[in-house]
Amino acid sequence: MPDTKPRDVQILPIATDTTVMRSRSWARLRFEIEYALAKGTTANSYLIQADKIALIDPPGETFTQIYLDALQKRIDVQAIDYVILGHINPNRAATLKALLEIAPQITFVCSNPGAINLRGALENPDLPIIVMRGDETLDLGKGHNLQFIPTPNPRYADELCTYDPQTEILYTDKLFGAHICGDQVLDEGWEIINEDRRYYYDCLMAPHARQVETALEKLADFPARLYATGHGPLVRYGLIELTKAYRQWSQQQTSADLTVALIYASAYGNTATLAQAIARGITKAGVAVESINCEFTEPEEIRAAVEKSDGFVMGSPTLGGHAPTPVQTALGIVLSAGTNNKLAGVFGSFGWSGEAVDLIENRLKDAGYRFGFDAIRVKFKPDDATLQLCEEAGTDFAQALKKAKKVRSQSVPATNVEQAVGRIVGSLCVLTAKQEDRASAMLASWVAQASFNPPGLTIAVAKERAVEPLTHSGNEFVLNILKEGNHIGLMKHFLKPFGPGQDRFADVATEESTNGSPILADALAYLECKVQNRMELGDHWLVYATVENGKVLNQDGVTAVHHRKSATHY
Repeated sequence: MPDTKPRDVQILPIATDTTVMRSRSWARLRFEIEYALAKGTTANSYLIQADKIALIDPPGETFTQIYLDALQKRIDVQAIDYVILGHINPNRAATLKALLEIAPQITFVCSNPGAINLRGALENPDLPIIVMRGDETLDLGKGHNLQFIPTPNPRYADELCTYDPQTEILYTDKLFGAHICGDQVLDEGWEIINEDRRYYYDCLMAPHARQVETALEKLADFPARLYATGHGPLVRYGLIELTKAYRQWSQQQTSADLTVALIYASAYGNTATLAQAIARGITKAGVAVESINCEFTEPEEIRAAVEKSDGFVMGSPTLGGHAPTPVQTALGIVLSAGTNNKLAGVFGSFGWSGEAVDLIENRLKDAGYRFGFDAIRVKFKPDDATLQLCEEAGTDFAQALKKAKKVRSQSVPATNVEQAVGRIVGSLCVLTAKQEDRASAMLASWVAQASFNPPGLTIAVAKERAVEPLTHSGNEFVLNILKEGNHIGLMKHFLKPFGPGQDRFADVATEESTNGSPILADALAYLECKVQNRMELGDHWLVYATVENGKVLNQDGVTAVHHRKSATHY
């Protein structure tokens, strides 16, 4: 999709008296890990026109003007009775303020935490608000007697789902979405976007898997034929399968052997963005995250989460040269627990100075804690390179926990089957990829030709690999096939541990391919590839890519081959 395509609002009737208004951005919306696949997104809003008129989830400030223009062409905005909000964040405030100027008669409908956030975001303590705690209903007439289901999580403590029994539509806010922009409103052929939905879940939902399970239990009481999501295609055709998948993915998280407590507060959303990227790095490595927003969490709950965790990471903004009071309280709880055998990590964002990060780091150092990564300090909003650093730091943290657990448990000799599987050999290659400010590489030997026409191949990529985020459908990479005899140096280089965000190509001779990924000058041959799709297989993704271009760089060379003794080792 070309980034130059203008933003617009797509409007379509979806049920009796019910219309969707999808504000579409064809380019990447923001620098947050959840948007990293760069497939654009939609901000879905809904209009129910019964005896009373309700508007559900107006979009953020990126879309304020085009959305209000589209809305005013469709209805008399001064006839709107209610604006129902699934969650409130500062980004949405601009649209709500502009809406109130045109239609001051509006009454807002949200959860109790949402009401607090809304009054703060609009700087108006006297807003007309109806608070929905779970038992109340809102009768719009013509059978649209709306019901409300609070589904809070640490990132969105105010999240509220809405159910319309007349149309059997469940308005799910952040649940069941995907960041994809397109003309398709419903999810016909839903299997095609499974990868995008899984990525969305991993970024937004996996750190709150326990709360997601609770939400799913609540929502099971409402017979829905359509999930009206906050982002991406609405869910009709794959509704049963996606609901099952959410249960399965959440179960994977809550039953993991190792858990990290991710404790943070976020003044302007930047620290939460860093937390999300770190959580993504931890969970992709097979370690669960218990996300704790200490602004909305009781001290006892923080203590219990830290005590049962195998490690913890703390994040804080700096306000007036200090950490916010909830962070200082949480730090006191961590220190009083007296378990300095746990692995620790510290991160934070700031505007002018970063004293909060230094404070937390120094207090933990003085208490004798070890750190899983160097403290991360980010000024203002993070960019792609920062998100990559955070994700890789999270993965390093998880791998350190797994390594410590492996050392504690006795090593078990490889079985006959594992030894036999290990005898499968593969060509030694280096996969290299670059997208804008993000670049990475990995040594690969699980490579096989998969098709003649078009020429295609498969590569197994471990979920915890740093290059994994660059191997989604639509991404491009170069497969550098190594030459027997000179492969040892390249093998050693790409097998060594790299720090978060460290340049993988320092001191390596490279050229730029036509798709932008590095070609290793000492390779035997290279193939420029484009990912068509991928399949989840246990702890790996099996990536299928077609070959777009390629060249043999040394006609007399022989392909280097990797011999293993066990299926459990590379």
